[in-house]
Order: sequence, then structure tokens, then C-alpha cells
Amino acid sequence: MSISLSKSRSRPNFGGMMYFALTATLAAYFAFAAVQGDYGVLRQAQTAGELQSLTAERDALLTELEKLKILTHRLSDDYLDIDLLDEQVRSVLGYIRADEIVIR
Repeated sequence: MSISLSKSRSRPNFGGMMYFALTATLAAYFAFAAVQGDYGVLRQAQTAGELQSLTAERDALLTELEKLKILTHRLSDDYLDIDLLDEQVRSVLGYIRADEIVIR
């Protein structure tokens, strides 16, 4: 009987396992950053939604601004609309004429 003094054991290759672990970690990090990072897919979708709502709000404000410009022009010294002035006096100051009856 001969006993072999050198037994061959297969040891795991730690260099290969470390390389695989590092590669997997980096891939996971970049995948996470691509989806949820500052410039990721979810942030771009959120930004697109905010852009759409802010554009609609801007358009509504521009429409309101144009209405106010028209009203201001109609009440200016250059162009005085008597009917608009009478309407504003009635609504803001609560003015009524003596020959009118107010029903509430």
C-alpha cells in the first residue's frame, strides 16, 4: 500500500470570485443609478410630468394676464369704458342708484 503524500485538492479561485463580485456590484450600482438616480428613467418621467403641469399653469396665467391688461386698458385715462367703470363701482364699492331695487 502506498500512501500518497501530496493530495491534490481543488481550492476555489479567490481572484476570480472577487472579480465576479466586483463586476456584479458595479453592474447593480449602475442599474440602480440608471433607474432611480438624479438623471434616471423615473426622474425623467417625473420631470416630464412637472413640465406638462407647469406649462398648463403658465398658459392659464398668460390668459388671465391678457384679460387683466384688457380691463386695465378699458379703465385707463386714454380709453374709459363707462359701462365697465359702473360695473366695477357696483361690485367693489357696493354702489346702487336711488331708483334701483336690490333683491338678494
